[in-house]
Amino acid sequence: MSLPPGFLDELRTRSSLSQVVGRKVIWDARKSNQGKGDMWAPCPFHQEKSASFHVDDRKGFYYCFGCHAKGDAISFVRETENVGFMEAVEILAREAGMPMPERDPQAQQKADRRTQLAEVMELAVRFFRLQLNTGAASDARAYLEKRGLTSNALERWEIGFAPDQWQGLWDHLKEKNVEDDLILGAGLAKPSSKGGKPYDTFRGRIIFPIRDARGRAIAFGGRAMDPNDNAKYLNSPETELFDKGRSLFNQGPARTAAGKGQQLIVAEGYMDVIALASAGFEAAVAPLGTAITENQLQMLWRIAPEPVIALDGDTAGLRAAMRLIDLALPLLEAGKSLRFALMPDGQDPDDLLRAQGAPALQKLLDGAVPMVQLLWQRETEGRVFDSPERKAGLDKALRERIMLIKDPSIRSHYGQEIKDLRWQLFRPHRGHAKSGSKARGNWQQPAHALPTTRASVLATAQGEAATEQLREAIILAVLTTCPDIVVEFEGGIEQMRCSDPFHGALRDVLLRMAGQPPEACRAALEDTVGAAALENLLSQRHVSVVPSIRTPGDADKARMTVAEELAKLHSARGLDAEISEAAEDLTGEADEGLTWRLSEAARAADVARRSGQEDRAEYEVGDNGMRISRDERSAFDALLRTIQKQKTHD
Repeated sequence: MSLPPGFLDELRTRSSLSQVVGRKVIWDARKSNQGKGDMWAPCPFHQEKSASFHVDDRKGFYYCFGCHAKGDAISFVRETENVGFMEAVEILAREAGMPMPERDPQAQQKADRRTQLAEVMELAVRFFRLQLNTGAASDARAYLEKRGLTSNALERWEIGFAPDQWQGLWDHLKEKNVEDDLILGAGLAKPSSKGGKPYDTFRGRIIFPIRDARGRAIAFGGRAMDPNDNAKYLNSPETELFDKGRSLFNQGPARTAAGKGQQLIVAEGYMDVIALASAGFEAAVAPLGTAITENQLQMLWRIAPEPVIALDGDTAGLRAAMRLIDLALPLLEAGKSLRFALMPDGQDPDDLLRAQGAPALQKLLDGAVPMVQLLWQRETEGRVFDSPERKAGLDKALRERIMLIKDPSIRSHYGQEIKDLRWQLFRPHRGHAKSGSKARGNWQQPAHALPTTRASVLATAQGEAATEQLREAIILAVLTTCPDIVVEFEGGIEQMRCSDPFHGALRDVLLRMAGQPPEACRAALEDTVGAAALENLLSQRHVSVVPSIRTPGDADKARMTVAEELAKLHSARGLDAEISEAAEDLTGEADEGLTWRLSEAARAADVARRSGQEDRAEYEVGDNGMRISRDERSAFDALLRTIQKQKTHD
C-alpha cells in the first residue's frame, strides 16, 4: 500500500516520540529535561544500568550510545512490537487520531479478515476460561494447583480448559453466529474426513493462550490431561494470525521487563515461563513446541543482545542447545550472542524453582556459560585424544564450526578461545609453579647464584645444555619484547625442549597468547612469572647484547634473530640425533672402540659448535634438509668416514 505525500510527516509531527518510547522505558529524572524534550533512559534494546538511550523529542529521533540503535517513532514501534512497517504506521496513526488512507480492496479485505480472526480468538479465550471453573475441569484444576499456580496466576495467564467434547467450542461459537470459515481459519476446529461436522482442535486439555507482541490472541497451546495421549502438548495449526516459527510465548511482557533491565531467559515450555515470571524473572519466553528458528533468534536479539538459554538438564535439553549453537554461529554479530544455563540433571526451571527457590536459579543464570564453551564441550566431552589422528579430527571439526561465523572479528576471537582451550587440553603448563606459588616474581633461583647471574640459565647449566639454554633464553627474550611474531614461529617454538622450568613457562604463555595484542601478552607473562623475572631475563649479558633487544620494537630484527637462533638450536639437535643413530647402527664387541672414537668426535663437534666462529660460519643445507654450519658438517662427515672404515674392517 502506498501512502499519500505528507502523511508520514504529519504522523511524525503528531506523534510524541517520548510518549511512544515512554511505554517501554523508565526515564532517568536526573538526566532528562522534559521541557526541552531531552529524555534519557536505559536502552530497551540491550541490557544496561546507565541511561545511555537518548530521545530528542523535538527532532523525533532516538539514539543509544551503547548499542547504537537509532530511528524514529515508526522504527521504534517496529522493533519493540515486532511488526511490519504498515502495522507500525497503523498503530501510531490510531494513537494520534489520524485516519489511515483508504487501502486497495484486496489489502483492506485481508486486514479485515485478520481483525475478524483475532475477534474469534478472543471469544475462544473467554470460552476456555469459563470451562476451567466447571465440574469437568476438576482434574485440571487439581493439576494446576499441584504445580503451584495460584488464582492470580490463572487470571494473569488466562489459563483455561477445553472440555473433552468433539464440538464443545464449535457449538459455542456457532451460537454466537461465527461463520464456519472463521472458526476453521483461526485453527480452532478441523474439518471431518467423514463428511460430518467439523470437530474441535483442542479436547480434554489445559489451555494456554498465545499472544503476539501487541497482545492479540493468535494461537493456543494445550496440555493433555490424558497420560496416554500421543501428544502431551499441542499447539494451534499455523494460520493467517499464527506463524509458529515467528512467535514466542510471553513475548510482549518479556520485552517490557527486559527493557527495564531484567535478563532475558529462554525456557522450553509454558509452565517454565509461568514459573519464572511468578518468581520474579518476568523477562522469560519460550518457543512453541519446536527448536528455536532463525526468525525467533532474531526476535530474541531484538529484545536483548545476550539471551540466556535455560534448558532442561537432560540429554534432550543438551541436544537442543547444540542444535541452537549450529543455528546461531552464522548469525553472530558484535554484541549479539547467547549464553547457556543448563539445569541440574532431570530438572527444568519450574522444578528447580519449586525445589530450591529463586536464589538457586539466579545462581545458575549468573554462571551461564558462553556459546564457545558449549561448542568445545560438544566436540570433546567423553572423547579420548590419544593419537595425532584424533587430535586432527578435533581440529577439523572445530575449524568447520568456526568457519560458519561470518563476522571476521568474532571468528578471530572464537579461534583464539578454542586455541586456549586446546592448549589446556593437550599442552598442560609444564614446569609451572605448583599451586599457590604462581604469584608475581615467585620463580626461585639457585641459592648459590651470584647477583650478577640471578635468573641466568647458565647459573645451573653446563656444557652443551648451557649452550642450548642460552639460545632458548635469547629466543624467548626477543619474543617477549616482540610477541607479534610468535605466530610465525609456532612450530619451532613448540619443539623447544625447555628443560628449564622458567623457559617452559615463558614458552607456554607465548604460544597460548599468540595472535593476541602485545599488551595482553605482556600482562599474561607478568602474571605467570612476574615482572622482575622478565627484567632479569632481558638484563642478562648474553641477552642484552642482542641487537633486537637493544632496539626493541624492530620486528624485522626480531624476526631475523629468532629465525637464526631456532635454526642453530634445531641443527645442533639434528646433528646429535644423526650421531646417535649412527652409533646405534654399530653392534657387536668391535663397536666398543668405535663408540669411544665416536664420542670423541662428537665432543670435537660440540667444541666447534660452541666456538665463537660458529656465529660467523656460513650455513648450508644438509642431505636431510637440516640447516647446519660447515664446521658441524665437517665434523659429522669425519664421523661418517670413521664408521664406514670400521664397518669395512669388520
